Amino acid sequence: MTVKRTTSRPTQARDKTPSCGRTFPSPRDPIPGRCGAPTRAGPSGSVPVGRGGTARASMAAGGAAERRRQLGRLSALSVYRRAAGTGRPEGRRAGGKRAKARPGRGEAGRGGPEPKAPPEPSASAAASRVEQAKAPAHSPEAKRQRGTAEGSGEGGGVAELLRRLELLDDSRQRAAELFRWLLAPVSPAEFVRRHWERAPLLLRRGDPGYYAGLFSTADFDAALRGGGVHFGTHLDVTSYAEGVRETHNPSGRALPAVVWDFYQNGCSLRLLSPQTFSDTVWRFLSILQEHFGSMAGANTYLTPPGTQGFAPHYDDIEAFVLQLEGKKHWRVYSPRVDAEVLPQFSSANLMQADLGEPMLETVLEAGDLLYFPRGFIHQGDCLPDAHSLHITVSSYQRNSWGDLLEKLLPAALHMALEEDVEFRQGLPMDYLGYMGVANSDKVDARRTAFMEKVQSLIKKLVDYAPIDAAVDQRAKSFLHDCLPPVLTQSEKLQSVYGFPARWQDGGPCNVDILITEDTEVRLLRHGIIRLCNEEAGVMLYYTTENSRMYHKEEPKFLELGPEYIDSIEFLLSSYPNHISVDALPCETLEDKISLATLLFEKGILTTKKPLVHI
Repeated sequence: MTVKRTTSRPTQARDKTPSCGRTFPSPRDPIPGRCGAPTRAGPSGSVPVGRGGTARASMAAGGAAERRRQLGRLSALSVYRRAAGTGRPEGRRAGGKRAKARPGRGEAGRGGPEPKAPPEPSASAAASRVEQAKAPAHSPEAKRQRGTAEGSGEGGGVAELLRRLELLDDSRQRAAELFRWLLAPVSPAEFVRRHWERAPLLLRRGDPGYYAGLFSTADFDAALRGGGVHFGTHLDVTSYAEGVRETHNPSGRALPAVVWDFYQNGCSLRLLSPQTFSDTVWRFLSILQEHFGSMAGANTYLTPPGTQGFAPHYDDIEAFVLQLEGKKHWRVYSPRVDAEVLPQFSSANLMQADLGEPMLETVLEAGDLLYFPRGFIHQGDCLPDAHSLHITVSSYQRNSWGDLLEKLLPAALHMALEEDVEFRQGLPMDYLGYMGVANSDKVDARRTAFMEKVQSLIKKLVDYAPIDAAVDQRAKSFLHDCLPPVLTQSEKLQSVYGFPARWQDGGPCNVDILITEDTEVRLLRHGIIRLCNEEAGVMLYYTTENSRMYHKEEPKFLELGPEYIDSIEFLLSSYPNHISVDALPCETLEDKISLATLLFEKGILTTKKPLVHI
């Protein structure tokens, strides 16, 4: 049997990843500087000035005990500032000038009346560009559109949702139902027709427990106490005040005492890739990614009352903002120019003065959802009476027609040069004399003939375009991006992950994987494998050995002989049904059993019944 067990191959450097996705810090992040509250020099370093200009505590009159208490309470910020330098902050300022800060929401000492919640968008503003959908959480219409995800069973929240999804046999149906639940009461078809890549969508559910169990401040704290969170890699400490967006990341591990001190002093906390620390978020995204056919990522954002952590900007991903706790004031602006519509890359920090009026201004409360396409400028800040915790689920970064053509056109030209002599014929000897920008306004028959020749070759290039092969390469990249699947308890028992091999009574037992011609098998998930025909041979890429951390592992693949392609395709077409090993279209029974055993060992196949009964 020609099957090579290969675990990895060299890969190119990782592309830039979205600021709201499964990522490392965005290029938008400025050089670390000061946190939200203004400071003034004191005898022992920077002392925060109270909102409105008065000191939070008087260093001169407070006495030694008060001084120690204040310095202790502000230790993380003070130490960070001293380590970063006491000079002028170097945070990135849009336009190079420091914008005048808008009045803070409920900040003590600023004077003036307490600001009210922003008004809802007018009918004219919302008519064609944004939709607000609101349905009673338990209305018949909401339940009908949520379908399987809501049902009529007892319990609620994300944990109950995921439990119900486990009852669905087909991973594609699970993904579709999860997406339906995410958008309820708006149907997926209506969302795609009216909003996807077109316009924001605001969903007011009036159900604070809709996302219960997905992620919470308690989960945030547990991640910090687990000891695996590091500043910069997993956590960003940020602030945005007076037009200045700054990052305040120390080096090393993010210990709870330091992190919560930053938060207490007005800094926002962005946990990158919470799926690394939360099994529920991992499970949620691993299901959803199959619906998008593109990497599904997430970041969580915890913001103190009355503060803002990020400057206005737009992203290069489709963003779904799920309000988990508290509430947050959002402003969303249309793309300013055509070049900002569905951009390939995220923006730098933008100036408030350049934004104009928002097309949507609202306050999200727990259970609400806000979607906006890539290119829509957005900013969020906390009201004075509540903190905010939200998770941004993202997808479709660099997943456009243009990104496909970036792979396709070079391959088409390579094939054309090999197979068509017309592409290898030399350019005219005198073409430099009549072509080029300097000659672009000249009327010359030679220019006309040259342009027609180029257009003819470009049209001819389509005949050499390996479209399916380019799509397979896109799929290969997607599988590398994917989170590994999360197995249900029954799936574990029917897969290698629940196989009872162990050391017992002085030696290993239950080691042999006894797959026979009568063993019934199927793929663990539909979207976990991809066949790619490459120069080195036929490769089967798979996701079961991926890491929860983005690209921690190299792409995983098996090199197969061409005689096994039909069997892989048969497994894909048979899913979600089980088939007997004997039904695999291999030449010999030995090959059938060998292929099934290999795929079982890699976690790609599960059996209808556990191979060993305990």
